Amino acid sequence: MSFDRDRLAALIAAQGPVARVVVASVAGSAPREEGAAMAVWADGQDGTIGGGALEFSAAERARAALETGADRFDRVPLGPAVAQCCGGSVGLLTEIWGEERLAAHLGDVFARPLPGRTGEMPLAVRRILQAGRGQGLRPKPGVTEGWMIEPLLRPERVLWIYGAGHVGRALVSVLAPLPDVAITWVDTAPGRFPAEVPGNVSPLVAQNPADAVRHAPPTAEHFVLTFSHAFDLEICHRLLARGFHRAGLIGSATKWARFHKRLTALGHTPEQIARITCPIGDPSLGKHPQALALGVAAEFVRAGLSQGARAEGTG
Repeated sequence: MSFDRDRLAALIAAQGPVARVVVASVAGSAPREEGAAMAVWADGQDGTIGGGALEFSAAERARAALETGADRFDRVPLGPAVAQCCGGSVGLLTEIWGEERLAAHLGDVFARPLPGRTGEMPLAVRRILQAGRGQGLRPKPGVTEGWMIEPLLRPERVLWIYGAGHVGRALVSVLAPLPDVAITWVDTAPGRFPAEVPGNVSPLVAQNPADAVRHAPPTAEHFVLTFSHAFDLEICHRLLARGFHRAGLIGSATKWARFHKRLTALGHTPEQIARITCPIGDPSLGKHPQALALGVAAEFVRAGLSQGARAEGTG
């Protein structure tokens, strides 16, 4: 998880000052990981630190902090304090954020002392900041020698979704809340999109959706699920010509067999064509749009976890 400055700015603009609660430390089993955060205001909240009694009590403390305007840090043993059976404990940092405070935070890595901590910035923290600024290394969120460190949210995965029909809408609704994912959503007309689109989703109108492919970076991932087989085929053709990280196509085994022949006729090799996954989703879940979206999203998350594990192994 990362510090989502844009989301926090939008909440402050809509609600005024908010209390941001972040999981600063974890010992043993806990509902969420370090860096998980929620924003709380008088009559609402955004995000989650795991739900249940822990979140309920944290929201109460956050609203009390809003009244006083003072930050706080609480160590919460999950069993004794909130009767949760996780067995571990968490450190929760609650900070009051307004426009002025947010404007003062501009760096890619955000470090600050925990409430009550005094003295100069520790050498270990300075080194982490230097590595972030000089080498582009993104630290994991957490506490180092009494200082909370968080990287600024920067999408790690770029996803392009072609088609705003039933499955496209279901897929966006499932994937948009995921952290560190930026979605470009392509269809043929503005009216094809829902009235409200999540903040990390950028609608892109193209009369021929395949024309949008040239704007996607080679590192992007793609899901192709328009209302037209002709559009789908042309998108696949252009993706194979341009390059991509991963790509999936909605359809049946029969559709893919036909596409394979046509893509071969267009000059693509079997090895290139095999990089596109079709069908996508989990057939055992059924064909309902939400069921298809769940299967596709599960594979998307698994691929990200696998990619992250490989990156850590080579770091």
